[in-house]
Amino acid sequence: MDREGFRAYLETRRASGEAIERSLALAERWEAFARAAGHASVAEAPADIASALSRVLIDRGENAYDAFLALARYARFVDNRDAFVILLETIDGHEAFPNLFRKTGEALGKATRDRVFAGQEIPPLGVSNLDRSRRMRVVVARLEAEAGRDGAEEIIGQGLRDLPDEAFAEERRRFEEAGGLDEYLRRKGDAFIAELERIRDEGSLYFSQPISDAVIEFVESRPEIRQGVRVGGVLYEAKIPYMAVEYLRETDPRLRAYYYCHCPWARESLRRGEEAVSGTFCACSGAFHRKPYEVLFGQTLASEVLETVLDGDPWCRFAIHLPEGVA
Repeated sequence: MDREGFRAYLETRRASGEAIERSLALAERWEAFARAAGHASVAEAPADIASALSRVLIDRGENAYDAFLALARYARFVDNRDAFVILLETIDGHEAFPNLFRKTGEALGKATRDRVFAGQEIPPLGVSNLDRSRRMRVVVARLEAEAGRDGAEEIIGQGLRDLPDEAFAEERRRFEEAGGLDEYLRRKGDAFIAELERIRDEGSLYFSQPISDAVIEFVESRPEIRQGVRVGGVLYEAKIPYMAVEYLRETDPRLRAYYYCHCPWARESLRRGEEAVSGTFCACSGAFHRKPYEVLFGQTLASEVLETVLDGDPWCRFAIHLPEGVA
């Protein structure tokens, strides 16, 4: 194991000295785990080495967020991209299920909440996306039965991610510098394309996916993905596919939906041909898209899910209702 190389990489991630030492120890344990499983190293191991290690951490009660973050960084460092994606998905959005549990209780009361979540306890950090999607499918269906689709969407549409306002401070600075929403969107789109071009040229990853010329052309031709399109008092946005290279090559509608979907609580229900998680759940994504603009304008806004691959649509598209008089 290249301890000093990994240490230097962690320093570029601004990890503390204590966090670096813990990460090094975890990486060494993972290398030993890989060798015990018959692999020369983590770098040469198949992606499911990450899933196997996750199960061990859960069994030992060592499945902390920081542990998975350290392992994801090590997978990135040794360029095991498939293992990196698995570990990144492990921690991405983990808070959604407990937040839905809490918000259901606040909106509908403890008795109803307990009926909705009966037999579907909050899963430990590190369980598979298949497990997560199966739990969420049951819970959302029960929530719709208790509150109706509109009521369920209202609860989920509050947002299930932990997104502090401080995370959007730089966006607010850019918005103020642009002097208005239309100019902000133009600059945002230009910056997004420049970022994708840099990632393509470096051969690195956009979160968990590589970027090709075809992906950039796809984004450029769809302004709702590139930057968002404002029509009067409504801003329309759509997501870039989660695995855009595969999405653009695929012809099977079910697999295209799988490659498009970003949600670790839903996407496996698309790939396996099981009943999909209800599209009602995508109100959470609507809240995710809405959040930056709530910070920019300093007020609560409304959003709508217009299309979602969970309901058989070709993409995921949202409407964000802007404050009156936005310049």
